[in-house]
Amino acid sequence: MTTLLDGYREHIVAAHKQPLFLLLVGFITSFVFIRFSVRMIRAQVRWWPGNVTPGGLHIHHMVFGLFFLLVGGIGVFATYGGHPWIDVFGLVFGIGCGLVLDEFALILHLDDVYWGEQGRKSVDAVIFGILFTGLLLIGYVPLGAEPTGETRWGLVTIISANALAMVVTLLKGKMWTGLLGIMVPGISWVGAIRLARPSSPWARWRYATRPRRRARALRRERRLHRRADIARTWLFDLIAGAPDKVPANHPAAHRVAERMAARASAHLDAHAARALARRSARLADRRSATAVAGAAAGGAAHEPGTRHGAQQRRRSVRAGRSRTYVVRPTGLERRPDRHPRLRPHTRRIHR
Repeated sequence: MTTLLDGYREHIVAAHKQPLFLLLVGFITSFVFIRFSVRMIRAQVRWWPGNVTPGGLHIHHMVFGLFFLLVGGIGVFATYGGHPWIDVFGLVFGIGCGLVLDEFALILHLDDVYWGEQGRKSVDAVIFGILFTGLLLIGYVPLGAEPTGETRWGLVTIISANALAMVVTLLKGKMWTGLLGIMVPGISWVGAIRLARPSSPWARWRYATRPRRRARALRRERRLHRRADIARTWLFDLIAGAPDKVPANHPAAHRVAERMAARASAHLDAHAARALARRSARLADRRSATAVAGAAAGGAAHEPGTRHGAQQRRRSVRAGRSRTYVVRPTGLERRPDRHPRLRPHTRRIHR
């Protein structure tokens, strides 16, 4: 215990990093507490207080996080960063960071996707924020170089090379490698040299005319990145809870369901209208055919030369399709007499 206190005084207090350390403590503490709270609420534990809903309005913890951020930021400027106020406001600012970044996906999508697949972006944002703050606390600086007068041109070279490698890594679809490469230069250089992920912009630009390299990238994606994605999903489920496969109160899901129901209803209505129009047309054709057949049978005795056969009439269906209905003889009309010498042609089957 004494060794830890001595190390804290030497590396944190003496190095003037106590406000940053307290910010990191508040960040991690608020994130762990709020995740535990929402998981208890999701499990509907009776002894745990539920959501804050005054007057039926659900207030997200992002609102409380914004309050802590404002208090911490304004307090530092109001007290001129004096000791011990800067330590207190650093802790308050870290609490606000944890509460706000825990709902980063809600801010990004402007939708309540906390328990959806999109909600995983909040965990990504929190982990990156904690790692970034931790690396600053350890002593790393962005782009991996300290500004000194003796190494000015070397500093420009290191910063330029690391920035270029970081951009290439991000274009290759390696988000975590590129972001960590901001603090640790070697990581971004390794990511820039290795193959890109098949779904990345770099692969679409560079691998379109190189089928062998694209095939290698696909094999590596199946072999390595799929296992990494499974491990990442397991870790995120452990930290933040498994997302809902079909969120019950998702507004986007309601909109999709309503749109599909409207399309199905319109399709059924149009189908029923077409069926009714066809049925009405057939009934009208049968009535007209019966009337025509009766008139032909009655006038056959007076006009023996009347020609009987199939009669065609075209009817326009209101559903929008034009069809031709054939009215065939019903058997009531008189058939013309055949010549006695004409015999029907039949084929003989030889066995």
